[in-house]
Amino acid sequence: MLSVEKLNVYYGKSHVIHDLSFSVSHGESVALMGRNGMGKTTLLKTIIGLLKVGSGDVSFDAKSVAGLAPHERVARGFGYVPQGRMIFPYLTVEENILAGMLDKRQGIPDEIYEFFPVFLEMRKRKGGNLSGGQQQQLAIARALVNDPKILILDEPTEGIQPSIIKELAHKLVELKQKRNFSLIVSEQVLSFTKVVADRFLILEKGAVVYEATKQDLDDSRVHSLLTI
Repeated sequence: MLSVEKLNVYYGKSHVIHDLSFSVSHGESVALMGRNGMGKTTLLKTIIGLLKVGSGDVSFDAKSVAGLAPHERVARGFGYVPQGRMIFPYLTVEENILAGMLDKRQGIPDEIYEFFPVFLEMRKRKGGNLSGGQQQQLAIARALVNDPKILILDEPTEGIQPSIIKELAHKLVELKQKRNFSLIVSEQVLSFTKVVADRFLILEKGAVVYEATKQDLDDSRVHSLLTI
């Protein structure tokens, strides 16, 4: 479904992503892991179109999307939850979800409130008054309203209590089974990714240095790469 081919990305003269290639199949979940500053967020921003491709290509459903703007990629089937959630704190829950919709005329689908029932009673509450875990769920709900084919999450457990992290992981698995989307998640919490991911890529200095399926994952190797 998604293919990244020999991707190079730069910040000014700084070369951040180096000849990186990977793919995501229909319905597959891929975890991108690595220490801070290793290129995970840069990679995701390039996939969604917030950063320009230096060289290489990003393709979706066998068609290049490297020249498309972020909203055009959303229309093609991308969903994106940025690092830090980036909800609108002074807008209500309902307004935050509507802000993510390409077509607001039909209103928020009932299915969103079925997935996140707490938001039905909180729909008039300001986003800034929600807990960290609720804000993360709100950001995911905002990304789901356009029925994405692939959902991209950047550091979804950041700032969330450990007790909520497990709940969020199982909610993602449930959503993925019901909506049948592919998933890319950038994360440093191994226990979270082991619940949601089928395959793991570890990044270091903008390149993949370790890849494994869930069945073949070497926890000690992953820990060593995350803590060096």
